[in-house]
Amino acid sequence: MGTPSFQIRPGNPDFLDLAWDRPVNEWDGGRLCTMPTGIHRHPVVFVAYDEGIYAIKEMSRRLAANEYRVLRALQEETHRVAQPAGLVGRDWLDPHEEGAGAVITRYVDHTFPYRRLVSGSGFGARRSQMLDALASLLVELHLAGCYWGDCSLSNVLYRFDAGSIEAIMIDAETSAVHDELSDGQRHQDVEIMKENLAGEMADIAAEMGGGLAEADMELGLDVAARYDALWDELTQDLVIKRDENYQIRERIARINDLGFAVDDIEIAPVPGGDRVRMSVRVGGRTYNSDVLQRRTGVVASENQARTILGDLEYFYAVNGYTSPTERNVGTYRWLNDWFEPLTARIADIWHGEDPVQGYCDYLNHRMTMAQKLHADVDPMKAFEDWVANGFPGFDMSHI
Repeated sequence: MGTPSFQIRPGNPDFLDLAWDRPVNEWDGGRLCTMPTGIHRHPVVFVAYDEGIYAIKEMSRRLAANEYRVLRALQEETHRVAQPAGLVGRDWLDPHEEGAGAVITRYVDHTFPYRRLVSGSGFGARRSQMLDALASLLVELHLAGCYWGDCSLSNVLYRFDAGSIEAIMIDAETSAVHDELSDGQRHQDVEIMKENLAGEMADIAAEMGGGLAEADMELGLDVAARYDALWDELTQDLVIKRDENYQIRERIARINDLGFAVDDIEIAPVPGGDRVRMSVRVGGRTYNSDVLQRRTGVVASENQARTILGDLEYFYAVNGYTSPTERNVGTYRWLNDWFEPLTARIADIWHGEDPVQGYCDYLNHRMTMAQKLHADVDPMKAFEDWVANGFPGFDMSHI
């Protein structure tokens, strides 16, 4: 027995005060805390520091090193993976032993496991959103060259993202990052996903006293269909006439509407005619969140950012901010006089919930009030009405 080896990323604690001489499931003490989580094949505990809450997962040295390496590589490509904080090695143990290594990640705030949304043998009103979120995450990882190797509902955490749901990858021990994935690698990853989801649905049905007949065994096929449609939209080439360059702008706009950024555009002539072929290299699903952060400094998930940017544009219009200088002033006023005070108040009264999501819920409530009245609603009156009605969220009845 000895002192573990550590790789700790800047901005995190050193974790030296933890009982590394014992397996994590034998730990006790004041730093341990209980957080919502899914089912894990390896021991996982949560610890609280001034810097935040961290998840610590034990596994073999090889698997721990691989997960840490993959998560670090993906940090440059997407916001939808757990943020690695450190890698720990218990060098006195056999490297193949379960507790010989550990990966430390920042706990993803305001998330929940998929079982929170289970209703009956399938999902409730959020079912379609859950499947879209998982398909979108898998597409985003594949665009980044990541072969997941174990995509499942249990290896993902979810959080509300304005009127939709966002999926975050938390398990990368079987993953690998390449410059680019082949079609065969992508299809194999999708097949693994379908098998894993079928197994999870069978388990849920059994827990509820049913059999395979009651299980949603087609769930993986549904996710695969959504994956294929999104992949085609983002990656297929566009062949147009030379004087139809408006279609290039439209293609970029469609990709941005899906939340994805366009990193590069390649336009090449098609032999034997007056046509050109447009190919795009699509980056992470960070288009709106990047725009919002650049403009205001506010950090939000993709659909939250889209919703908040709409509110900022509304603020510009109502106050007559049209020129670039006026819009800069307007952004400052919106932040200091409106967004920051309201999110601070939401954090005080909506205990434990995401104040940015709360702001989006409030905006949706304000829009609903205006639609019913066929007139603009005073923003503060709408906020007070949202609070008085118990913080209503987005209407899921149409999903």
